[in-house]
This record gives sequence, structure tokens and C-alpha cells, in this order.
Amino acid sequence: MWPSTWLPFLYPPPASVYVAAMSAVSLLSMANAGLAELRGNHMAYSKFWHVVAAGAGGGKQRQRGGGGGALLKSRDGMLVAYAPALAAAAASFAVPGAVEGARAQILSAALAVHFLKRVLEVLFVHRYSGSMPLDTAVTIGTSYLLSTVTMIYAQHLSHGLPDPPVDLLYPGVVVFAVGIAGNFYHHYLLSRLRADGGGGDKGYKIPRGGLFELVTCPHYLFEITGFFGFAMIGQTVYALAVATGTAAYLAGRSCATRRWYESKFEEFPARIKALVPFLL
Repeated sequence: MWPSTWLPFLYPPPASVYVAAMSAVSLLSMANAGLAELRGNHMAYSKFWHVVAAGAGGGKQRQRGGGGGALLKSRDGMLVAYAPALAAAAASFAVPGAVEGARAQILSAALAVHFLKRVLEVLFVHRYSGSMPLDTAVTIGTSYLLSTVTMIYAQHLSHGLPDPPVDLLYPGVVVFAVGIAGNFYHHYLLSRLRADGGGGDKGYKIPRGGLFELVTCPHYLFEITGFFGFAMIGQTVYALAVATGTAAYLAGRSCATRRWYESKFEEFPARIKALVPFLL
């Protein structure tokens, strides 16, 4: 029995060892991944993988999750990463009793929209010029799949409980919508940058437009916003743990990205922060 002083914006943690363990593992593993990014030990994808694969950076850059195995085209790798979570979120509506009540339905729908957007961006928006290790794609895909399934399951376990005193469901929908719209817009700006002559591993440019005038990774800032939208919609401990872990990981990756731009472009503006305008 949880005390009355339990956080008023969360459901009490369910009596589930699995959800409790996944909450701790998700938060700690993603926070650790963020620290690894700060130390230069990068997940093997995006520009950092290309730097490592080409032997650039004088050996200072390291990569995780790329043990020299099979390689996929970057587009195929990202589909492997996102499609399973999309399938799980969509399939949850077909599982009897899995999605009960408006809050659970909205959460599952938001998860489906999030990963559908990612798949559509991979197919029609992003421009790729490299490869991704198969084991990296599988690792990312498994992580997204587990977090999606567990978020839906944690929500299922809260069904029938009194809503938290502070109801964040509909504000959470607004926050999620802002996050997904802002993330898409800045992904579009990045894709236009490559379309205007930034193709190839050596064709990176300093992004312009939108919040790129203030931070190097506004797409990450809005992705974090979207994940806190999930947490506000669901109001479960697990959803909050995932959002917090995601923020920690993407903060580390944003700082690493800014450092990468500084090393590559002598004229990189000092006023541009990594993630949060004027602050970080």
C-alpha cells in the first residue's frame, strides 16, 4: 500500500517485478549511454559511425554496438530499428483487454503515431549516405520494442485505479503534439541541407533555420518533449523513467554533436548551445 504522500501526478507503481526492473534498467541504461556519448564512446550510427569507420579523429572517437559484423544500408538499418515498435503499438489494439480506457487508447495511439512518423521519415524524408552495423540496428530496435510494449503493459496495470489527483492526460497530448511537430520540422530542415549539396560523408554543413540558430540538436529537444508527452499521457512510473532516460541520453548525444561540429567547422558560432537555447 503506497502512502498518501505518493507523487500526485503518477499512478502508484504496480505490483510487477518486471515493470519495476524495466523502469530502473531503462533509466540507468540510457543515462549511462548518455555519459558514454559525452566520453566519445558513440553508438554506431549517424555521423559518428562514419567517422569511426573511416578512421577519422585520430583514434579519439570510439563506437559501441558495431563489432565488425554485417552492415546494412543506413535506411534499412533504421527501418529495422523502428518498424517492430510500430507493429507492437498498432497490434496492441487487436489484443483483447490490452488497451482499456481512454488514457490507454491515447497512449497506444501516440506511440503508433510516433513510430509511424519515424518510419515515414526514413522512407521519404531523411537522406542517407552510409551504413549501419546489423547488431546496432537490432539493439536499437529491440530497445524501442521493449519500451513500447512495457509502456503499454504498465498502462494496462493501472486500469481500474483512481486517476492521479493531478490529471495530465490532455496537457500531455498537447506536449506530445508539439514534440512530434517540432521534431519533424527540424528533420525536414536537415534533409533539405543534404539535398542542397550536403550529401556524402564529407558533405556535412552547419544546419540553419528554426531552432538550429540556437542549438545544434533541436530535433533531439523536441524528441525529448514528445517522450515527456508520453509520460504525461500515461502518468506511470515506467513512462516517466523512459522519458527521463531519453532526456539523459539525448543530452549527452547533443553535447557530443556540438563538440563534433566545433571540431569540423572553425567558424562554428559559440552562441549556439547543444540542446536547450541559452542554457545547455
